[in-house]
Order: sequence, then C-alpha cells, then structure tokens
Amino acid sequence: QVQLVESGGGLVQAGESLRLSCTASGSIFVINNMGWYRQAPGKQRELVARVSSGGRTDYGDSVKGRVTISRDNAKRTVALQMDSLLPEDTAIYYCNVVVNYSDNYWGQGTQVTVSS
Repeated sequence: QVQLVESGGGLVQAGESLRLSCTASGSIFVINNMGWYRQAPGKQRELVARVSSGGRTDYGDSVKGRVTISRDNAKRTVALQMDSLLPEDTAIYYCNVVVNYSDNYWGQGTQVTVSS
C-alpha cells in the first residue's frame, strides 16, 4: 500500500504563483512516473504535468509555458511550480504516482482557486 500526501493548494489572484508538492510513502520498490492532474466542476480530469524516472516531462497544452514539474527521488517528492495563474486554472489538483512498474496511486486532491 502507498500513501500520497499533498500540500500547497489555496486561494490566489490571477497572475500570482503557487507551488504544490506531493510525498509518497509505503511499500515502494521503485517510483516510475510522478505527476499532477486536475479536475474542474463539470469537466474531465486532465493532465497538468508528469515526469518519468528518467526525467522525461510531459505538460498539458493549457498550462505549457506556465508550469514546471520536478522530482526529488531521495525525498520521494514531486513538486509543481505554477506561475501566471489564470481563473481557468481553478480546479482540484490530484497527485498521481506509478510505483513498482504498474501500480497507480492517487492523492486525495488539493483545491486551487484563482480569482480575477
């Protein structure tokens, strides 16, 4: 069993920045992918950013250029730096971690609200 603890969500104004973090613990032999997804009311969950164990990154089109993802393997942590936030970035953000080559785990979600 793997547990994910998320932090960093909150309320900000448009144009400001926010940094989310997620730490994994539990029965982990190897951490493969780490990433963040988000879901706004009435919409599908979508990719924000993800990074592989080899450092390969993938960003959603709507956040490309405004978001940077990074990971600290020693701390089993993935961070999401979000800049120039927009009201349409408002959503619940979920940490996602793939461990032991095939096991998917999701965080409980952290609310990000961007006011205009």
